[in-house]
Amino acid sequence: MLFETHTLSNGIRLIHRQVDQKVAHCGIILNTGSRDESEDEWGIAHFIEHVIFKGTSKRKAYHILNRMEDVGGELNAYTTKEETCIYATFLDKDYKRALELISDISFNSIFPEKELEKEKEIVLDEINSYKDSPSELIFDDFEDLIFKNDPIGRNILGTPENIKKFTKENIQNFIKNNFHTDQMVISSVGNITFKKLVKMVEAFFAEIPQNLRINKRVKPQIYKPRTLILEKNTHQRHCILGNVAYDLNDDKRIPLSLLTNLLGGPGMNSRLNLTLRERHGLAYNIEAGYSPYVDTGVVSIYFGTDKGYLDKCLSLIYKEMDLLCSKKLGAMQLKRAKNQILGQIAISCENNENLMLSVGKSYLLYDKIDSQQDIYDKIESITAEELLEVSNEILNKDNLTTLMYK
Repeated sequence: MLFETHTLSNGIRLIHRQVDQKVAHCGIILNTGSRDESEDEWGIAHFIEHVIFKGTSKRKAYHILNRMEDVGGELNAYTTKEETCIYATFLDKDYKRALELISDISFNSIFPEKELEKEKEIVLDEINSYKDSPSELIFDDFEDLIFKNDPIGRNILGTPENIKKFTKENIQNFIKNNFHTDQMVISSVGNITFKKLVKMVEAFFAEIPQNLRINKRVKPQIYKPRTLILEKNTHQRHCILGNVAYDLNDDKRIPLSLLTNLLGGPGMNSRLNLTLRERHGLAYNIEAGYSPYVDTGVVSIYFGTDKGYLDKCLSLIYKEMDLLCSKKLGAMQLKRAKNQILGQIAISCENNENLMLSVGKSYLLYDKIDSQQDIYDKIESITAEELLEVSNEILNKDNLTTLMYK
C-alpha cells in the first residue's frame, strides 16, 4: 500500500494514497483534544468542533454547510481526548473545493456571538442526551474514575456551567495555544496525483503562520484501583471494569489489542459473548475495549444485565480473565485469534474513509506508516507466552477498577 508524504514550510504534513475510485476522502487531523483543556476550559475543544462551522471571514454558516452538500459531498468533524479532525467525502473532481473549505473553516472561522449562543443550546442538549443513555455515559464516568482528578479522565462534552460561559475570546485563546502547525496532518485517499495534490495543499495551507508546540502533556498520576456504585433509575444494571494499560508507544499494545479482541471484541465468537450471551443468556451486550493514549491507556469490559444477574455475570467474567492469566493459549486457539484480527484489519482498510483517518492519525503520532504487511508480521509474531504476560499485567483482578449503575 503506497503512501506519499510532503511537509509544508510551516510544519503541516501531508500524506496521500492515490486510488482508482470516484469517491475521495480528505481531512485535517490535529493533535489537540479535551485533555489539553484547563479546568476552566473543560468542554471547549468539543465546542470548537461545533462552532468552527458557523462562519468564516468570507462565508456564513449557510454557505459552509452547502459548499460540499451542493456537489453531493459530506463535511464532518469529531473531537477525542487527544485529537480534533475536520474531514470531507466527495467526488474526486471536487478536491480543490474540499481542501479550500477545510482550510477556510480551520483557520478563518470568526465565531459570531449569535451563532455561539445558538450552538451552546445544541451542545447542552447533547450533554442531556448522554444522561439518557447509561450504556454510553458509564464509559465517561469510568475513565473519570480511572484517571481521578486528571484532565484525561474528564468527559469530552464538558459541563453545562462551562459551556454557557464560553466566549469568542476563550475560543481564540484555546486555538492559539493548542492548534500547532507541527501537530497537524492533512490526510487524503482519492484519485488525484500526488503532484497535483501538493500544489493544492500548498495553495491553501502554506500561508498559515507557523505555530510550533512547546508545551508537553502531563502524564496522569499513579493509578489506584477503585470501586464505585452509583444509584441510577434504570431498568438494567450497567457495569464496567478495567485497568490502565499500555500507551501508543509500547510494543505490548499489539498483543493487548489481540487479547482484548479475543476476550470481548466485535466478533460474536468472543469469549465473553459466548459465555454471557450464548451459553447463559445473561446479557444482550458484552464488550471489551482498549484505548491507547500517548502516555497511558485503558482496558475496559462493559455489560448490561437484569438486576438479578449482576453477580453471576461478574463471576463468569472473572473466570474468563483468570483463565487467560493462568493458562497459555494452545497453538490452534492462538492461530484463530490472529486470523480473526488480521481479517478485521484487512476489511477495515477496504473502507477508504476509515483508512484516511487511521493513516492520518498514525502519521501524526509516529511520523511514519507501517505497511499492512508490517502490521501482519507484528501480529503473526505474537506468542502465547506474551499474551500470558500481558494478561497477568492488565487483567489481574486485584488491579481492576469497577463502576456499577444500580
